[in-house]
Amino acid sequence: MKPAESSFADRLLGRVRPSGLLSLSAPLLAIVFAGVITSIILLVSGDPPLETLGVMADYGTQPRSMVLILNSATTYYLAAIAVAIGFRMNLFNIGVDGQYRLAALIAAAVGGAVALPAPLHIALIIFVAMLVGAGWASIAGLLKVKRGVSEVISTIMLNAIATALGAWLLHKDRLAVEVAGSNNIGTRPIPESGQVPGMAIIPGTETKVFGLIVLAVVVGVVYHVLLNRTRFGFDLRATGRSESAAVASGVNVKKMVLIAMVLSGAAAGLIGMPQLLGASHSYGLDFPTGLGFTGIAIALLGRNHPVGIAFGALLWAFLDTSSSILQIEEIAPEIVQIMQGTIVLSVIIAYELVHRYQIAAGQRRVSKELAGGTPPRVEGASA
Repeated sequence: MKPAESSFADRLLGRVRPSGLLSLSAPLLAIVFAGVITSIILLVSGDPPLETLGVMADYGTQPRSMVLILNSATTYYLAAIAVAIGFRMNLFNIGVDGQYRLAALIAAAVGGAVALPAPLHIALIIFVAMLVGAGWASIAGLLKVKRGVSEVISTIMLNAIATALGAWLLHKDRLAVEVAGSNNIGTRPIPESGQVPGMAIIPGTETKVFGLIVLAVVVGVVYHVLLNRTRFGFDLRATGRSESAAVASGVNVKKMVLIAMVLSGAAAGLIGMPQLLGASHSYGLDFPTGLGFTGIAIALLGRNHPVGIAFGALLWAFLDTSSSILQIEEIAPEIVQIMQGTIVLSVIIAYELVHRYQIAAGQRRVSKELAGGTPPRVEGASA
């Protein structure tokens, strides 16, 4: 939107995009506040906060731990991007968890059933995962645009259906086989042509970083360009901010809602790919769960920005990985969950406080300019 097309309310309030410092202050305040609350809890329980943090930092900087952090952050990042696509459209896609698990199951079954040259085999598995994730998310999108069903309710229900459907499909007479030497069952192993080898980029350990960490980087770049450098992204963000304004400018709101849900589901389908193609090579009962809900927290912490989400994913992965050393040190590992929960709650409050500060600052500036006899200045307008 050009400056000349700004609404009267925008000109009156002098609304501007938040500065980088203000945007950064909210998550930093949330992390600091969470650290204070966690320190108090540690003191009450008889554990020294500084020593506990030192133990976690010491363990988290070991070569093997660094690899585990990067691997966890890769899947967390993809989960947060899937959630953030919906957030930018003002949609709450809680169904990311069911979408990625169902997508990983079907993609693993297809990958274990075909034999293709390496690049085509990998591409087919990833395509199937995206297709299944997008298809499952589109159900919620269609329900919203056709019947007005809240995506929050429909995606919660679809999570339960996806879990039941996955359990039904993960049966040895359907898609799964027994895993030798264990009570686990899983899909047929994906041949070597469909596997993505890890990368030994951290010296001092034989554990490798997921090769599909590159995929996470590509997804982040595509997400940023699509939403911030294209007309489609502008329409999507405009619809999320004000449906009535989007309709007035000629945007098909129902179409944008459906497209946003499909894109969110397609991104959700990628969440399980680093683990599936880089480590397990099969979908079984022990496949990671709950990543969709973790993505919600990280998307909030990163404020739906690809770089902010990356830092949030690394922080979450560090906390999760470091928690394993606490039990050895006879410190309750649940303290990490308390800190994570406090961060989520704090970041929401911090964003609201920063938002109110920005509004108040804008009103004060406009009042000062009006009192001085000068017209309110609109950010970005030509002189």
